[in-house]
Amino acid sequence: MSDTDALPPQPRDVIRAFHLLSRIPLPGGDGARAAASAWAWPLVGAAIAAFQVGLGVVLLALGVPIWAAAGLALAPGVVLTGGLHEDGLADCADGFWGGYDRARRLEILKDSRVGSYGVLAMIFAIGLRWALFASLLTFAPLALIAAAMLSRAAMSMLMAWMPFARDNGLARHVGRPPIWSAALAVGLALVGGAIYAGLAPAILAALAVAASSAAVGSLARAKIGGQTGDVLGAAQVIGEIAALLVLATLLN
Repeated sequence: MSDTDALPPQPRDVIRAFHLLSRIPLPGGDGARAAASAWAWPLVGAAIAAFQVGLGVVLLALGVPIWAAAGLALAPGVVLTGGLHEDGLADCADGFWGGYDRARRLEILKDSRVGSYGVLAMIFAIGLRWALFASLLTFAPLALIAAAMLSRAAMSMLMAWMPFARDNGLARHVGRPPIWSAALAVGLALVGGAIYAGLAPAILAALAVAASSAAVGSLARAKIGGQTGDVLGAAQVIGEIAALLVLATLLN
């Protein structure tokens, strides 16, 4: 961890977080404090989810059928992130189950091609999110923002907790978030969750995200010995599904 990472949160960390986790071209970013800016990752999720919610609500008001509105609202989340998290899920599915040893699994994770495991993982992930989006858009649309925040906070905790699986790659390049940054990310996500979904549902959703992230982390340790950027992306997608499932069940 560099000396600048040890400093308290900076306003520019928000821009740095957007540069790392999205394709939104905010001005004023730089390559510094990539790990320390992890505290702002839930804010990236909140901004993207707010756009999705706004689009979905407008489409419903215009009379667009719920399933079409949910699908159209889901799409900007992939576009605005460049499919970063979905790519991680697909790569992990291919690598973890397509490789016969650690070296081969890491090799597959670096391969830009998508195999059958990756395709199936994305189909299931998008299908589940689509259904849960449709459910929440009808009676608790703001809960979508809570799920987006909680799942991105989980990435920061996973990145702070797990060893790196390789000596290079995105996760190693970004570095390890200091504990204060990961803890602040969780705090922001819980506050946002309580605002947008209610305190009790937010806490239960956070527990579901924590459990799913711990499962992804444990699997990654067993398969490749630690974390990569792909592992973090997979944890975000699975964590968001877990949060959406809990919130859709509780708020229905």
